[in-house]
Amino acid sequence: MMINFKFYKYKMLWLAFVLSYISHIADGQTRTDQLVDLLRQPSSDYVFVVAHRGDWRHAPENSLQAIQNSIDMGADMVEIDVRLTKDSVFVLMHDDTIDRTTNGTGRVDQLTWSELQDLKLRDGLGSFTRHKIPTLEQALALTQDRILVNLDKGYDHIRPLCAYLKREGMLDQIVFKGWMKDYTSVLHDLDMPLDSVLFMPIVSLNEEGWDNVIETYKDQPPVAFEILFKREGDQQTACAMINDINARIWINSLWPEFNAGHHDDRAVYDPEGSYGWLLDMGATLIQTDRPRLLIDYLEVNNRR
Repeated sequence: MMINFKFYKYKMLWLAFVLSYISHIADGQTRTDQLVDLLRQPSSDYVFVVAHRGDWRHAPENSLQAIQNSIDMGADMVEIDVRLTKDSVFVLMHDDTIDRTTNGTGRVDQLTWSELQDLKLRDGLGSFTRHKIPTLEQALALTQDRILVNLDKGYDHIRPLCAYLKREGMLDQIVFKGWMKDYTSVLHDLDMPLDSVLFMPIVSLNEEGWDNVIETYKDQPPVAFEILFKREGDQQTACAMINDINARIWINSLWPEFNAGHHDDRAVYDPEGSYGWLLDMGATLIQTDRPRLLIDYLEVNNRR
C-alpha cells in the first residue's frame, strides 16, 4: 500500500493543533489568549505568521473569506484595513476609494454603508466575486477568540476604535500601529496607558530620526516595532535597539522595498534567503502574502 506522506503530515499536524486547542479550552484559555501571552513575551522565539489582508490569493483581500482562510490554515494574526463611511460605519477597505477592489466607484468617506453593502469585491486577478465588503463588526465576530487582528489604516480613529473594542471585549485581541509615532505622541493620541493596548510603532529606517523614535520607548516598550528598510545596513542596529528595549520585531516579507530584497516571491525559490534571513535578523512577527508557504517553512524548521 502506498502512503501519501504529505497528507499524513498535514493530518498529524491538524490533530496536534486540535488537541492543543482542546487543552487550552479545558484550561479556560482561548487560542487568542495563548497568542497574546506569547506576544507579550519578547524572549520567546515563537514566530507569528501575519496574513496580509487575509489570504488574498484565494479570496478577495479584506473579505470574510480571506479571513476565514487565514484562520483555517493556522495563521496567528490577520492584517485588515479599516475605513470609515460617510455615515460612520467602519468597513474593511485598503484604499481610500472603492474603485480598485469593487464594481463601484467613489471615496469610502463619501459613501454610506447602504451604498456599499451590495457591491461585489474583486479577487486578486480583478474578477468580480460573490463576496461583499464586510463591516468591522462582521470581521470581529469572525475573528473573536480564533485569531489576532492587526488593524491598519485605523490610527486616525484610534480612540473611538479602542472604546468600541473595549465594549465588545476584544481590545486585547487587536494590534494597532502608527507611522513613525514616538511614545509621547501615542500616549496623547490614545489617552490611556500604552500597556493597556497592543501597540506597534512603524519605523522606517529609510528616514532620518528613526533611532530617536525607537529610543523614546526605552522605559515603556510596545509589544513590537515594525521596521521597514530598502537596503541592508541599519536593520542590525535597529534590531539590537529593539531587543534592548525588550520588544518583538515585525518585518514585512511582502515586497522587496520593505526588507532589502528578502521577500515572499524570493521565498518560493530561496526560502533561506528570504524567511531564513528575516529570522536571522530577529524577526518574530512576519507579515506575508504567502502565509501557507511561511507556515510550512516555520514548521519544518521547528519555529512553531
